[in-house]
Amino acid sequence: MTAASVLPQAVTERAPAKINLTLHVTGRRADGWHTLESLVALSRGGDTLTLTKREPLSLSVEGSGAAASGRVEDNLVLRAARHFAQRYPGARLGSFHLVKRLPVAAGLGGGSSDAAAALRLLARANAISLGDMGVIDAARATGADVPVCLMGRARMMRGKGDELGPLLALPPLIGLLVNPGEPVATNEVFSLMKITPGAATGFGGHPDLYPNMPPEALIAALRKGRNDLEAAACLLAPVIGDVLAVLSAAPGCRLARMSGSGATCFGIFQDCRSAARAKKAILRGHPSWWAKTCVLS
Repeated sequence: MTAASVLPQAVTERAPAKINLTLHVTGRRADGWHTLESLVALSRGGDTLTLTKREPLSLSVEGSGAAASGRVEDNLVLRAARHFAQRYPGARLGSFHLVKRLPVAAGLGGGSSDAAAALRLLARANAISLGDMGVIDAARATGADVPVCLMGRARMMRGKGDELGPLLALPPLIGLLVNPGEPVATNEVFSLMKITPGAATGFGGHPDLYPNMPPEALIAALRKGRNDLEAAACLLAPVIGDVLAVLSAAPGCRLARMSGSGATCFGIFQDCRSAARAKKAILRGHPSWWAKTCVLS
């Protein structure tokens, strides 16, 4: 065995933002969980997670979102790793290093995407398929949004997040993400909807999606959808309405909507140039806001 073969090995995974292109609240289960129907897409940028193998399980965090990400011991990356270890006794773990770029409590599923990246890294380190039930069970045990982030591809999400449709090959969409810097608690948003446990809202029904769908057809389908959490989130954080108004008025914006429970909103633009111009104008008028151009797919 050579000296190089026993040195720690580092592997890196991207943890993209999770964008709810649509989010319909279909009801509330008797156990209190709200049920959803959502078309989820992933950005091509976000946080970065590195695993150094042959080291004790640990996590370090840096980046613009590090301070707001809470205690390291409570991070979903470590929770995912522990659930993985429970399902695969003797599995190789390691030390994680997270570069946190996405805003926290922002409706982008950043923590869930970080946890999904951790599971992808651990599965690769232990030569386990991502489709293995142990990996899927670890994702479900870690958090409701972790399973939809696991494969890093667009798909429909239903139920409380545990019912996933097939992976979708959506046409790339040019997006602009804007967050006003005001965290929104998901549980408070759902609480304002006042849906009785065991009740259905009748708000389901998604537009049809099909393979090789051209961007025009996809955007037309998205316009028939909505985010049922927008109204409640705007009551908690009225600035969300300001973000939506600014995005909607930007030249080249074809659709503006809130993602998840907020406060991040997204605009879908006709091209990269119009998205970049909108970002520049928005930050000029609102320098404390966070904005990021991206490609959604």
